[in-house]
Amino acid sequence: MEVIRSSLLEGAKAARGIAVVVDVFRAFSCTPLLFSLGIRHSILVATPEEALNLKARDDSLILIGEVGGLPVEGFDLGNSPSQILRRGPEFFQGRAVVQRTSAGVQGALAALEAADEVLLGSFMVARATAGYLQARSPQVVSIIAMGVQLKTKAPEDEWCAQYLAHLLDGTPYDHNQALREILFQETTQKFLRRDKAHFPPEDPLLCLQRDIYDFALKVTRQKGLVVVDKEMI
Repeated sequence: MEVIRSSLLEGAKAARGIAVVVDVFRAFSCTPLLFSLGIRHSILVATPEEALNLKARDDSLILIGEVGGLPVEGFDLGNSPSQILRRGPEFFQGRAVVQRTSAGVQGALAALEAADEVLLGSFMVARATAGYLQARSPQVVSIIAMGVQLKTKAPEDEWCAQYLAHLLDGTPYDHNQALREILFQETTQKFLRRDKAHFPPEDPLLCLQRDIYDFALKVTRQKGLVVVDKEMI
């Protein structure tokens, strides 16, 4: 198994084999949490307008996401795992969600055009994702760290990608070093300052939990939609 590491939108567009699109803060930490709270599936869309149009046709859909980190008017929730957790399973059980984000979702949509298969990656599902890949044993795995707004690398995504590579091929990984580089950088500190409601301080606590779910997240096209389903390991 050849493991290729890359970053940002360019990396997603160049994905080969099975692609793992990594977004730790926060899209693909929200997704496994949503499944743990009972959703049927998640639908990925490129724009808020697509999400709102789907909601207009099916009012049971839950819209989750952001543009430039900011909540979207007409959406049910922002791109925040702590907001999701606070709502509880009774809100999500048996329903479908639509996710629109500026980095992770855009990267997954781009990778779907290039790769043979696409998985969503975060610390929460890293070991399960590695288990899925080991069971499939593809010739090539592309791990893509999506970064901040697809423009600059983010330490949490780069380190999660390295952790995935470690699980697959033994690439060195030091979790203490990872935490040092993640916690004291702006991508985390913007939450901890508590000065913006759309960056809750609880979000990093949730997003940096490792290996807490036993399923991978697979992206497929279904009836004209891009759908995420969980794959049990």
